[in-house]
Amino acid sequence: MQIRIGYELTYDLPGPVEGVFLLNVHPSRTPDLMTPDAVVVTPYLPVRFYNDSFGNICQRLSLPAGRVTLGANAIINDSGLPDIACPDARQVPLIEVPNDALIFLLASRYCDTELLSDIAWRTFGHGLSGWSLVQAICDFVHHRIRFNYQNARNTRTALEAYNEQTGVCRDFTHLAVALCRCMNIPARYCTGYLGDIGVPPVPDPMDWSAWFEVYLEGGWYTFDARHNRPRIGRVLMARGRDAADVAISTTFGPSTLVGFRVDTEERSG
Repeated sequence: MQIRIGYELTYDLPGPVEGVFLLNVHPSRTPDLMTPDAVVVTPYLPVRFYNDSFGNICQRLSLPAGRVTLGANAIINDSGLPDIACPDARQVPLIEVPNDALIFLLASRYCDTELLSDIAWRTFGHGLSGWSLVQAICDFVHHRIRFNYQNARNTRTALEAYNEQTGVCRDFTHLAVALCRCMNIPARYCTGYLGDIGVPPVPDPMDWSAWFEVYLEGGWYTFDARHNRPRIGRVLMARGRDAADVAISTTFGPSTLVGFRVDTEERSG
């Protein structure tokens, strides 16, 4: 299967600012690109690249005052298979968790595990473990939070999502990640493209999506508390502790996003 991916972001800037962006696909998916996902900046600006501490590809730009547009279009190969399911995957004892996975057991900016620990153990501390426990957490979050773009708020923490019971995909993901960590399962936040491939299309404007991965016996596995079903055509862009680590754009000064478009769909023909 081939998937067309792309975006266009337009900013109004009252003055020059520095910016950091995560707009390329993750290095693990770079070999699948049929055409490059090069960032095109209008008016032209040079783009500097680096890899952050989580291995994501980041872009740095010095943005002038005025209007600037960033965009890309690419074709990527995909297996066409749904997310891998391994219901027998055991929970890894803490003593066996790899050193580089320990950070995904800790509290982070939006995953306030210290405030959710009692709730997590009251709700899930009754015998489930491993894959079954993660699925129970996904089921719980999927039914507790009502998806609503109008209620999006970029400062909402996992505990606030639990209490307010509303939000967008990042809120589903933050709550699920935090609950997994409370139950001693390493969990990391993911962002990327996820189109309506293999499912009925929805009328909402396309956006980037959030999901998460957990470390169980055999490695890292994908879960999605919002959709709560294996999906086809995920294209990973970045991983981190939570949304603060994988922000699509960060400007160190005032900026206004005045245009936003994301495209992802199965390529026909």
